[in-house]
Amino acid sequence: MPRILGVDIPNNKKVPYSLAALYGIGLHLAKVICDKTGVDQNKRAFQLSEEELGKLASYIEANYVIEGNLRREIQANVQRFKEIGCYRGFRHARNLPCRGQRTRTNSRTRKGRKKTVANKKILRK
Repeated sequence: MPRILGVDIPNNKKVPYSLAALYGIGLHLAKVICDKTGVDQNKRAFQLSEEELGKLASYIEANYVIEGNLRREIQANVQRFKEIGCYRGFRHARNLPCRGQRTRTNSRTRKGRKKTVANKKILRK
């Protein structure tokens, strides 16, 4: 498996699809990177030479924030939202959707499994 910036990329996929396995790089960006570095998009990842791997790695490292650094940056942004007390930070802190989705019925992914609340029993005389 070829390694780019400390991450093993899938061996027998085409280069853009293999690059998309890196956190922070999608398929469109991977194709743009291939164009800029002059790497053939139809090659498989195992067919890349050391020179091409080096070109890809140096270009990505110079122009994009990926993997661990990107994860840290995102976590720092979320923490900043919480500290300043903005709406998004409040929603992150309470583990609720923060992009405007409704929560009355959906949003089970963020809220977790249903927590059923028992009905109050009516006192009879």
